[in-house]
Parts: sequence; structure tokens; C-alpha cells
Amino acid sequence: MRRGFAAVLAGVLALSTAVSVPAEAAAKPKLGPLGYGKLKIGQTKKQALRTGTIVLGRADGGCTGFDLKAHRTPKDQVSGYISKKYGVVAIFAAKGVKTPRGIALGASLAQVKKKYPSVRETVSFWWVPAPGGKKKTQYWFLFDKKNKLSEMGLVFPKQDCFN
Repeated sequence: MRRGFAAVLAGVLALSTAVSVPAEAAAKPKLGPLGYGKLKIGQTKKQALRTGTIVLGRADGGCTGFDLKAHRTPKDQVSGYISKKYGVVAIFAAKGVKTPRGIALGASLAQVKKKYPSVRETVSFWWVPAPGGKKKTQYWFLFDKKNKLSEMGLVFPKQDCFN
């Protein structure tokens, strides 16, 4: 997702946590189990573009990075990925974006565990099935050394854009 996941997940382009968000954008939409506002996991590139919420970025193999129009990232980073095979496979949270249970960047590991009791740790990150995710989506969480949430994304785990 961000630079930390780039190192951890071999080749993932990143999303800056330093994106500023107007108050009204922070209140809506949420990074829900199906997507972010009109942008949904599984949409084709054409469908995702029709939502009017993204700007396409650099393509790498069978995947294209994108930025959310409301949360632009630095030139070498992205807000998510679209796979030729699976459609939208990842949407990364910008500062101020919350899950339906109120988790946002900066939350503590304890807060995430309280809101998502079935969260599991891997070698590199924490994850949990996104409650209500009909496409078997997952929330991925990366914490800094102080156990504060530094990166978060909604991911379709059967994807071909990053490890």
C-alpha cells in the first residue's frame, strides 16, 4: 500500500498518508466491505472510470494503478490497483478515510482488535475478512513501531497485482 507495504509486498506502489482531506470528504464515503463510494472491488477498468472517482496512473504488467480524485497521491504512489483479470483489486485508505466501524489511519492496534476481533497477524501485516464483503474482500492493516495504523486497504486477496 504505502512505502512500508512496497518493501513488504514486493513491488507494491504506495499511497501517502500525508494526503489532506476536507472535512466533508472525511465524513463520506467510507472504505466499506465492497469498495469506496461508487468505486467497487471487482469493477472493470471501464466501470471504475465511469464512477468518476479515479484517475488512472501507471500500468505495470496486467495491472494499472489509480488515484482517487478526492485523495491524490505523490507521483510515485497510488490509491489502488485494477487488474486486467480481476478488475479493481485494491483500494488504499487516505488520511481521514474510515471503515464502517470507524477505523482510520492513526488508530491503535488495540482499537483495531476491538472493532475487528477476528483480525489476524501475518509476518508482514494484519488482516481480517471485511464484514459484509460479498466478494470475500479483506481489510489489510500495517502498523508502525508504536502500534499505530500507518496503512490500510480493502483488498481482493485473489489478485495478481502484488504479492
